[in-house]
Amino acid sequence: MSFTFEGPVLEGTLVRLEPLDHRHAADLAVAVEEDRSSYRFTWVPRAAGIEEYIDAQLARAAAGKLVPYAQVEQTSGRAVGATAYWDPRLWPTGESLCAVEVGFTWLAASAQGTGVNTQAKYLLFRHAFENWGVARVDLKTDARNSRSRAAIEAVGARFEGVLRNWSRSWAPGEDGQLRDSAIFSITAAEWPNCQTRLEERIARSLARRHSEADLTASS
Repeated sequence: MSFTFEGPVLEGTLVRLEPLDHRHAADLAVAVEEDRSSYRFTWVPRAAGIEEYIDAQLARAAAGKLVPYAQVEQTSGRAVGATAYWDPRLWPTGESLCAVEVGFTWLAASAQGTGVNTQAKYLLFRHAFENWGVARVDLKTDARNSRSRAAIEAVGARFEGVLRNWSRSWAPGEDGQLRDSAIFSITAAEWPNCQTRLEERIARSLARRHSEADLTASS
């Protein structure tokens, strides 16, 4: 039996990852029009292009290349971004997954720095390692994107190097050009330590939210 590349809802305390669908379009159209200054190197549509964006991701999913998710903030119930598994690589038998990439990730400005990204990565990594049994999870970004590189390292991934002219550039004014990609990974052997680090970061985010809620309630 061959492996079927699809994922379930992944539930966390800060974020719920739901398979991307057109029902998320209205929320995502609002999310993408917040401060866009962090999107310089990332494929993030404008509000008017959200439906086409979802269609493109669902087409990749239908071709077995992608498992796209909406990132739904638990406190508001709103979709505040997107992420995905993609580039699945199977063992030679074709019966199980050897490696997968986590990518196509973006978040509304208001959701950045809140712990949502950390927990989303945690849920994706945990499912890949503990349910699919992968040997490694890959992450990559434009080599010039220092903010993204720092965020990837912060979730415990190890930098492996830069692949030159590796994939298309999403930077403004660079249509049809290729970019250098910085490659990171987490292996199955590294996952337990990475898991502990991520759980500690999520706990700090939750504690900070509770403290802010208490301050608001007492003011």
